Formats: sequence, structure tokens, C-alpha cells
Amino acid sequence: MIVRPATEADAAALAAIYGDAVLHGFGTFEEVPPSAADMDARRRAIQDQGLPYLVAEKDGQVLGFAYAGPFRPRAAYRYTLEDSVYVSPDAKGQGVGRAVLGAVITACEALGVRQLMAVIGDSGNSGSVGLHRSLGFEQTGVGKSVGFKHGRWVDIVHMQKPLNGGDESLPDGGGVTLTGH
Repeated sequence: MIVRPATEADAAALAAIYGDAVLHGFGTFEEVPPSAADMDARRRAIQDQGLPYLVAEKDGQVLGFAYAGPFRPRAAYRYTLEDSVYVSPDAKGQGVGRAVLGAVITACEALGVRQLMAVIGDSGNSGSVGLHRSLGFEQTGVGKSVGFKHGRWVDIVHMQKPLNGGDESLPDGGGVTLTGH
């Protein structure tokens, strides 16, 4: 398995993987799967900011993807990003999420990010919660019943991982430049 930056050629695979999560899961609160063109626009929006949007691929097939985007649009959040990770249903439990999210964490560290947040849909999402915990994230809270999807109320789990010393020292530089905000 290799982890590499996502490209336009990955758009259909990204849409298929994410579309499955939209239709069958609670990891995202979207209810209508975006098109390949929409997924590619989202990819470009992240990469155009110099942020990581990576895929895990094996034998030419994209098995999963992860990226880090702005946590919130205000300038004071410039040292904090939020990750997202999605794995093909056929590839779950094979280390795909760990590989691609681990690479995103490494890329965020190289950018000077101080905090990486995860906002995980569904407190019962043991796969994502466990993946994040195994990579050093700690749970910082639960938003109870903040979404309604597939006929039920859904929680969100907040998890956080300090990078580059977190808040142990003041930042040296300008952080991540947030475009359009």
C-alpha cells in the first residue's frame, strides 16, 4: 500500500468511498452523496491551501483517503486543523485508515500545526474513535444528539491531538493561512 497526494484522477474513487459513508454511515452528516466533480473541487480547495489531502492505494485501487482542513475560519484558529478520514467498506480493518491518517498527521506536523481536531459522527463509531485514539488523540467531549440521520439522533465525538508541543510554547510563525476568511 502506498500513501500519496490525491489527484483529479482519484475523484471517482473519492466519491464512491465517501458516498458509501453518506448513504450507510454516520461518520458524515451529509445525506446526499456528492458527485465526483464535487469531491474533486473539495480536494482542490484543501490542496490549494497547502494542506494535505492524501489517498491510500494498493494495486492501483484507492482504498481510503484522509485530509486536514481548517478547524474554523477565524484567524485565531490558524494553528489548528481538523482531520477527516474515510475507508472503503472492503478495506476496513486492514490498516488503511492508520496509514493515510498517520501520513496526514505527519504532514500537519511539518506545517507547524499545534492542534489537530477530529469531529467524529456517532459516539458508536468505534472504528473511527479507536483509530484516532490509537494515533494519540484524546476525547475532549461529546455533543449529544446534534444531528438527525437515518431516522435517529446522532452524537458527535470531539477528539484532539497536540502536535509540535501543542500549547507548551508560543508559536514561532504565522500558522496555516486560511483563504477566503
